[in-house]
Amino acid sequence: MFNWLIGAELGLPISDEAVQQMKSRLTIQDDEFKVAAEEEKRRRHDVMAHVHAFGQVAPAAAGIIHWGATSCYCTDNADLVLLRDGLDILIPKLATVISKLSTFADQYKDLPCLGFTHGQPAQLVTVGKRACLWIQDLLMDLRNLERARDDLRFRGVKGTTGTQASFLQIFDGDHDKVEQLDELVTQKAGFKSAFIISSQTYSRKIDVDVANALGSFGSTCERIGIDIRHLAMLKEVEEPFEKDQIGSSAMVGWLILYRGVI
Repeated sequence: MFNWLIGAELGLPISDEAVQQMKSRLTIQDDEFKVAAEEEKRRRHDVMAHVHAFGQVAPAAAGIIHWGATSCYCTDNADLVLLRDGLDILIPKLATVISKLSTFADQYKDLPCLGFTHGQPAQLVTVGKRACLWIQDLLMDLRNLERARDDLRFRGVKGTTGTQASFLQIFDGDHDKVEQLDELVTQKAGFKSAFIISSQTYSRKIDVDVANALGSFGSTCERIGIDIRHLAMLKEVEEPFEKDQIGSSAMVGWLILYRGVI
C-alpha cells in the first residue's frame, strides 16, 4: 500500500479518501479472509483475490491498489523481507551461542581429556580445545549468514516483466519519478538498495545463497550434537540428571548442550 502513498506524494491522482480508506484497513479482519477465499475461487489467483478483497473495504482505492504492479511485487518483496527479518532473528542468537561456548572453552581450556582419531584413543586434548572446534565452525556459519543477509536487496517497483514500463506509463514518461518511486518504496521497506535488474521475480540465486548458508549451519549443529552424543556414550560427559527427572537417553546430548552451554 505504501507504494501508492508515495505515488500520491510524487503527484499521482490518488485521492485523500483512497489513502485514508487504505490506512484504516491495514489490519486484515477475519471477514476479509472469507471474502478473499471466495474471490480466489472466482479469480483463480491468490494475490488478486486479496487485492479485490481489499478493494471492497477500501472502495475509493480499488482502482489503484494494484496499479501497474505484478503479483510478484507483493510476493517476492514480501519473501525478501521475510528472509532478511528471519536472518536478523537467527544471527544474534548464533552470536550468543558462540559467546557462551567461548566462555565454556576458556573455563575448561586446561582440563585434559582423551582425543580420538578414527574412533580410536589417541593423544590428549582439552575440553576447551574440543569446544573451540565447534566455535570455529559456528564462526564460519555466522560469517556465511551475515553475508547472505547483507547481500539481500529489495526487488522494488519493477512492473510485470522488470522493465518498469507500466510505471513509466502511469507517470506519463517521467523516468525520474519512476526511479524515485522505486527508491522510496525500497527505503520504506527497510532496504538500502534494490536490484537494478529483475524479471517478474528476483533472482532465485538469492534463495540458493540463503539456503546454502542455513544448510551449512544445520550441518554444524548436527556435528555438535553427534560429538556430544559420542562423548556421552563413552561416559566422558554425562547428563545432569535430577532426582525426580524422567527422560529418554536420546535426549542426553541436547540436554547437555542446552543446560551446560547454551
